[in-house]
Amino acid sequence: MENTKKRIILSCETLETRFALLNADKLEEYEIERESKGPKVGSVYLGRIVNLEPSLHAAFVDIGTGKNAFLHYWDMLPATFDMKEKISGDKENAKDEKKKKTPFSEKLTSLLKHNNKSKQIREKNKTRQVQHYTVKDIPTLFPPGTELLVQVVKGPIGSKGARLTTNISIPGRYLVLLPYSDHTGLSSKIDQKSERTRLKKILSELDVPNGMGIICRTVGEGRKAIFFKRDLDMLLDYWHKVEELLEKHKGPCEVYSEPNLLERTVRDLMTEDIEEIQIDNETAYNKIRSLLNKFGGRKMAAKAACYKRAKPIFEYFNIKNQINQIFTREVPLPSGGGICIDETEALIAIDVNTGKGKRAGEQPEVILQTNIEAAEEIARQLRLRNVGGLVVIDFIDMRASRDRDTIFKLMRKLVRDDRAKSKILPLSRLGLMEMTRQREHESLQSTVLDRCPYCNGSGHVKSSLSMSVEIQRRLHSLFKARGQKGFSIRIFMHPDVLVRLKNEDAELFDNLEKEYGRDLSFRGDSTMHHEKFKLVNPETGKIL
Repeated sequence: MENTKKRIILSCETLETRFALLNADKLEEYEIERESKGPKVGSVYLGRIVNLEPSLHAAFVDIGTGKNAFLHYWDMLPATFDMKEKISGDKENAKDEKKKKTPFSEKLTSLLKHNNKSKQIREKNKTRQVQHYTVKDIPTLFPPGTELLVQVVKGPIGSKGARLTTNISIPGRYLVLLPYSDHTGLSSKIDQKSERTRLKKILSELDVPNGMGIICRTVGEGRKAIFFKRDLDMLLDYWHKVEELLEKHKGPCEVYSEPNLLERTVRDLMTEDIEEIQIDNETAYNKIRSLLNKFGGRKMAAKAACYKRAKPIFEYFNIKNQINQIFTREVPLPSGGGICIDETEALIAIDVNTGKGKRAGEQPEVILQTNIEAAEEIARQLRLRNVGGLVVIDFIDMRASRDRDTIFKLMRKLVRDDRAKSKILPLSRLGLMEMTRQREHESLQSTVLDRCPYCNGSGHVKSSLSMSVEIQRRLHSLFKARGQKGFSIRIFMHPDVLVRLKNEDAELFDNLEKEYGRDLSFRGDSTMHHEKFKLVNPETGKIL
């Protein structure tokens, strides 16, 4: 009988912690965490503006991590109710927000509280409101040297530094604390009217400090008021520690660190539909159980189990084989077709093929079914590989517009529960679907793999035929330049190239010896790069 459990598996090792979410034994999400000195998404820093780039509408900020971080002008303006993500959707909330707006000067004072240079600016703008400011005012408000509080919203990727915002948010289990916003709202995924009314009443009764806001997360649905009070107290305690550090330290420095993978698993992913969580480390198990008991009570804590079998946990739950598939270019589909995924600097290109699933006539229903399977697997692979940016998908051509519309609606549905935000466009006339997926971290491939030192990341090396041509060309040039006859040459190359020279091209090299009166000998060297060779005078040992 097939296992239909939805479970979380955690493997804790010295250098790496791994997280896997299984649904009916199928890997749905995968994440690894390694010790890194770089900035983590969600961490808060007291940074210092190094310079402003008007052409980019951005500032470069030193946050003490070696590489300057990027802060767009738009992210330097405190978020208003309209600018923030639409998570509430309640007209009455919007009216309440407009009534209790905190003056921009107070928010700016908090952000720039350690910067003496901004004192005159703060006084001058004391009575003005946030909506009076635009991007054009940023260079005046935030000159180079300004210290300000920032949060990492995107980690360093490749040669690019971290991406920052001044709109700080500290997530808890049930609430998100907004230290510099008056906004109070509910997750849009809580759609039952009676439940929204109940939660709004609970939020309104919480003792939220003046000038701060809160957002109720989706996991808060159905929870009693006591859970929200505990969560708010914990978040406020976090923030008080941030304020204490701000008083003691000068920038650049870290003032709040995003929790590790274990804590984030409990905070963000341990929902009611998770039937169990298996951990292969006793210390981590005790910590997870304690957190679950704190956030969800004994019933939630009972879902945690300490894995003690001799067989590695990822092998026992058949996760290892599924992970190996993440690093392959081709992924098979149930019908016999497949998808090919290529990561490039510009975009992620995905091609859908019928493969063995191709049948006579390529009936529209067969093509549609293959595309449906491909859409489901693509959405899963994007999550597993943690790829982001622009994604272009080449589905199998569908003539009927209703079939194209079916695939478009399905893709939108499949990415709805993805933690990374996505935007999808309908299939174009060329049969291509374009989408973007939010990128906060390096892709899994970039995290686990290094660029190949042999092919320099291209995935290709010159063929043996190409190397034979280059060797002949070098010999012709050498013989013509030297002119004299009689000396021998020994040629060293990769054994694969030697096979070509001893067989298909043997006659060509015999003709070279006769034409120039030279004695050629060949040696294979497995330590040599496939694209390298050397010509040596066997008598003197000198490289020619």
